[in-house]
Amino acid sequence: MEIVYKKIDELIPYENNPRFNDDAVEYVAKSIKEFGFKVPIVIDKDGIIVAGHTRYKASLELGLDEVPCIVADDLTEEQIKAFRLADNKVSEKAEWDFELLEEELADLDIDMEEFGFEETVEEKVKKVKDTGDIPFSEVIGEEHNYIILYFDNDVDWLQAQSVFDIKPVKAGSTRKDGKMNGRLSGRVGVGRVLKGAEAINKLLGVKDENIN
Repeated sequence: MEIVYKKIDELIPYENNPRFNDDAVEYVAKSIKEFGFKVPIVIDKDGIIVAGHTRYKASLELGLDEVPCIVADDLTEEQIKAFRLADNKVSEKAEWDFELLEEELADLDIDMEEFGFEETVEEKVKKVKDTGDIPFSEVIGEEHNYIILYFDNDVDWLQAQSVFDIKPVKAGSTRKDGKMNGRLSGRVGVGRVLKGAEAINKLLGVKDENIN
């Protein structure tokens, strides 16, 4: 697929673009400045943007005269409309593996806060490495009863971390025999198994003796 360079004033934003992207423009601009323009803007044969509105706005902010583009002239008008929606929607289906993310961030000297990664994530990783092991959460055993919570998005998960005071910990065994998968050895993660009574205390704001 051929990449062509177009003058920025030749591109036309799609007037019915249903995606709010202003909050991301700053980070995309910083990414382009740091790494270069690595992902072309997709346009139709008339120069109307199909995918890449955020990159377009970031280019304006950076004062770029021209940007790399791919002309989707092999798609019908219906396919272009569908692709525009699909391109934005599919990214919502991806999730972070926070343990691997923390490992990757810990290996970088580049300030990733510039690209939207919260500094606190890196600080948590550094804290665990500097201070040593933090006790893992309650060990799972068959004699316990469980309530399992799941979170559809990162905002709810971050709120849960705050409510339950969930901290990063070095990976520990959740098996009664104490054995641990070698792949997890030394990994930094987040304990997600909480003692039920303590969780209720945090939710209700009551003292331990009020929970039987």
